[in-house]
Amino acid sequence: MKRILSFITLFTLLLTACEGPQGPPGFDGFNGLDGQDGGIIASSAFEIALDFTAEDNYEFIEAYGFEVLPSDVTLVYISWEVDGGQDIWRLLPQTEYFDDGTLVYNFDFTQTDVRFFLDGTTDFSTLDPSYTDNQVFRVVVIPADNVGRIDFTNLDAVMSMYGISEFQKR
Repeated sequence: MKRILSFITLFTLLLTACEGPQGPPGFDGFNGLDGQDGGIIASSAFEIALDFTAEDNYEFIEAYGFEVLPSDVTLVYISWEVDGGQDIWRLLPQTEYFDDGTLVYNFDFTQTDVRFFLDGTTDFSTLDPSYTDNQVFRVVVIPADNVGRIDFTNLDAVMSMYGISEFQKR
């Protein structure tokens, strides 16, 4: 019994004292801007109210006014309705259905600007002004690294994740 206990003790000491070969090196860290490694990933945002008119082909283009990286992603929300004094925001695109077709509030973006536009099959010139005038949008530009981490249809969740407390009015 003493031999077995001695053998187990010796075997345990040998196993805990051994060291294997070094593994492969890990990945490099996040490449920051201007040569700074790491850093806080920030988002930029603004709010804009606009009118869709026939003269402007029912579209409006707005420059960001801040740096947008090629990998950044733009999200646009529309103030859809007010419930109990609270604005309800919806992620674009959003569709309205009419007897004569559809109206789609939509957007696209580049590295320098965002374009808001009406799309669909209805005759835009016959729309009630409530569908075209004083439409309020919130634009949030986020790093592409963070896409897929939260539900982007929820503006409050996006604001919380990126530390956005207010939107610059334009």
